[in-house]
Amino acid sequence: MKGSCLCGQIQYQIEKLESPIQHCSCKTCRKAHSAAFNTAAAVSKKGFKWIRGEDKISGYESSPGKVRYFCSNCGSQLIAEKEGNENYVLRVATLDEDPGVKAEFGIWKSHEVSWLEYGEHIPAHQAWQPGR
Repeated sequence: MKGSCLCGQIQYQIEKLESPIQHCSCKTCRKAHSAAFNTAAAVSKKGFKWIRGEDKISGYESSPGKVRYFCSNCGSQLIAEKEGNENYVLRVATLDEDPGVKAEFGIWKSHEVSWLEYGEHIPAHQAWQPGR
């Protein structure tokens, strides 16, 4: 499967997901992704390769031993690396292809934001809301 950043200057390829997809609501993920939660899965370092734009990658150590890698042009966070781990943490939303599986669980529910509300009772539109 292939993936990329928002501006397309960085592209990568993975062989497969090595873990179930999860949603993380921890305070660090919320801040790093500017979202209510981050969706991630493990990918093998051996099964991951940069196809293009590796020179555009920047890193930020968000906690001791954990570096988040992102595009220096558009800011899209792509992977994280934990010291001593044989896998990367892939930001699943950066995949350009459907991984064929759905999220199986969430973590850090204790950090979940109170305003997160999603479901059939919330109006949803295929694109922009009418009149916009």
